[in-house]
Order: sequence, then C-alpha cells, then structure tokens
Amino acid sequence: MARASDEDEKRADAFFHALADSTRRDILRRVLAGEHSVSALARNYDMSFAAVQKHVAVLERAGLVSKRRSGRESLATGEVEALRSVAPMLSELEAVWRGRIGRLDDLLVESATAPDVAGPTTEKE
Repeated sequence: MARASDEDEKRADAFFHALADSTRRDILRRVLAGEHSVSALARNYDMSFAAVQKHVAVLERAGLVSKRRSGRESLATGEVEALRSVAPMLSELEAVWRGRIGRLDDLLVESATAPDVAGPTTEKE
C-alpha cells in the first residue's frame, strides 16, 4: 500500500481532530443538511455564541465547513467533498484491519485442527 503524502496526513489529522468532538459532529450534520447562520447554530447548544464560533472555526480549518458573509450574518455550509476525500484512507485502514482479522481466523483454524503434541493425559489415582 502506498503511504499517504504529508499533506494528506495533515488533512486527515485536522479532519479527525474536528470530528473528535460531539458538538462539532452535530454542527457538521446540521450544515451538511443545509446552510445555517452561526447564530442559528448557537441557539441549539448550551454554550456561548463564541464557543460555537470556535467549533465552526475548527470545522472550517479541517475543510469540512465553508463560511460566507451575508450582511451581518456568517453562514456555514458543509463540504461533502471533504468527507469523500478521506474515504480512500478509511478504505486502506479497513483493508489492514480485515487482513489482521483474516490472519487471526487462519490461526484459530490451524490451532483447532493441529494434532495434540503433548498427547493424551492420564490422571494417576
């Protein structure tokens, strides 16, 4: 398997860091469904407007959200392509995981069918 470039690794780090927080995952779900103002998003959470702005900024740095101004409002939109860009890496990790599971299955079959090297044991009375 080819190793990801440093740029791809940095993008993945930012992506997974952004998704490590449940509030950010919820914000992302909302903005993937449609554009929302940051102030409208903030009304959904028991935290300050500034805290929600920081969460949106983390998502934006990861490329998962884009923002635009409309008058005094800052509008956030989810970036579906950013999610798709990580799919090849996730597939690679899944292949490694499935390979390990396959090897474990092989070892279990081998141990179940291997002759007993120690031979039968008998108990002395």
